[in-house]
Amino acid sequence: MSEPRGLGSVANRVKLQPDRLQGVNAVTAFAPGMVRINAQPYTSSLVLPWQGDVRGWPCEAFEQLRAEHFELLLALRPELVIFGSGQRLRFAAPALLLPLIERRIGVETMDTAAACRTYNVLASEGRAVVAALLLEAPGLA
Repeated sequence: MSEPRGLGSVANRVKLQPDRLQGVNAVTAFAPGMVRINAQPYTSSLVLPWQGDVRGWPCEAFEQLRAEHFELLLALRPELVIFGSGQRLRFAAPALLLPLIERRIGVETMDTAAACRTYNVLASEGRAVVAALLLEAPGLA
């Protein structure tokens, strides 16, 4: 089978999709207890909107979660929230997610490493996504 005319070899093709959309936040590295966003390191729990400033999230451990933590996300007007539950997958009680559910905002829960990867994919697609990332000290989960 021959190459379509005008495209040349596979080695000469150009990737047209940018690695990152202009003005969109991206997770650039993750390790237990630390995440880099746009190359800036963070070591405490945070809220990562697809655009705008990264914000602290006042929760140091999964057991401290309250509905108020999720209610803080409403001001960002996301279509979807990715909740990174720490070093392992843990589901928040549905009552805690009620502020989001009542406004028909989707919520996906995964461990924080997976949440970082998923956030990057959705943000790169231009989605109005917010990641709420629980960063616990290594060994506490």
